[in-house]
Amino acid sequence: MQEAPDSPRRWCFGCGDANPEGLGIQFQIEGKGVRGEFEARQAHQGFPGMAHGGIAAAAIDEAMGWAMYAAGAWAMTARLEVRYRRPLPLGEPLEVSAEVVRDRGRWLEAEGRLWVAGGPLVAEAKALFMRLPADRARQMEEFYLSGRVPANDG
Repeated sequence: MQEAPDSPRRWCFGCGDANPEGLGIQFQIEGKGVRGEFEARQAHQGFPGMAHGGIAAAAIDEAMGWAMYAAGAWAMTARLEVRYRRPLPLGEPLEVSAEVVRDRGRWLEAEGRLWVAGGPLVAEAKALFMRLPADRARQMEEFYLSGRVPANDG
């Protein structure tokens, strides 16, 4: 799928390249999973020198959302459970990965991991995603292709 150059997706907090406060994760699809790279910056700080825990959760959630796309599904997070293993450092290369581990029709299950590049695991998560109805999935696909924001009709 080729995205429009003016797509609002460019402002996505997780993967958009136009959002100056976002994570700017660059993803590669690997089969039915994804892998991405980014660096937590000063704007993401929680304790001094460490990113806020929500940054780890956001990065893994974003990776799992991309894994939905890689698996051919348009879906939204319904539940996210994160297990933190160690603090997320600022200013170091980070890697995040995710994959769909079970397709239950309307519901999809995913797992994700975040680690310091070449180093220790920072966090891991499991999530439940709800597949969008076909008409809403078509709207979302058009959103990415055309750059027009879909109507929010509930």
